[in-house]
Parts: sequence; structure tokens; C-alpha cells
Amino acid sequence: MVTDKPPAPPPTLEAMMTPDELTAAQADATRWRYGFLVVVAGIVAVLVAFGAAVFASGEFAALFAGVAGVVGTIIGAYFGVQAGQSGKARVEAELARSQEMVVRLAAYVGTDNAPRVIEEVLGRRRS
Repeated sequence: MVTDKPPAPPPTLEAMMTPDELTAAQADATRWRYGFLVVVAGIVAVLVAFGAAVFASGEFAALFAGVAGVVGTIIGAYFGVQAGQSGKARVEAELARSQEMVVRLAAYVGTDNAPRVIEEVLGRRRS
């Protein structure tokens, strides 16, 4: 289609380097939701098996100890994995921001001033 308007300018470098936080939040919410559904399904399956075993054998106390251990393990694993994933995502986001800052600073310093800046910031290079 031909129009009288000039083409839109390309996006700036800053706009291209901004992380899409909405997508990250949606992925995090999806991970929590599906993880929760898997945990609930696992607990329901264990409880159904417990009910069937109690009905068949009539022993309650011995079977309940096993169920409590399994349910506790499932819940603990779920929250442990979620906490680990959350920490990993935070570290990766911080790494991306740091890397962006390094690239911007390197572009700002330029090749003429780079050796002087490196020596001032990092000290002399050991050979």
C-alpha cells in the first residue's frame, strides 16, 4: 500500500533492549498455576489410594503415617522448586541488566579512552 507518510523510524536501541516484563510475569504465573495443579492432582491420587487401602485393610494409623510423609514431601518439593526458579529468574534478569549497562558504557567510552578507563577501574593487567 502506498501512502504519503514517510516510513516510521526504527525503534531506538533502548526500546529494543528493554526486557518484556509482562511476558516474564505471565510465564511465572503459568508455572505457579500448573505446578499447583500437579501438586493437587498428586495429593488427590495419594488420598484416593489411602482411602482404598484403609477400606481394604481397616488399618488407619500405620497407613496415615505413610500418607503424611508422601504429602509433606510433595508439598515441600513444590515450594522448593518454585523458590529456586524464582531466584534463578531474578538473577538472570539482573545479569541481563548488568550486561546491558556494560555494553552501553563500552560504547560511551569508545576505543580511544578504553585502555585508560580499564586501568583506572580494574588496575594494571598482570602478565
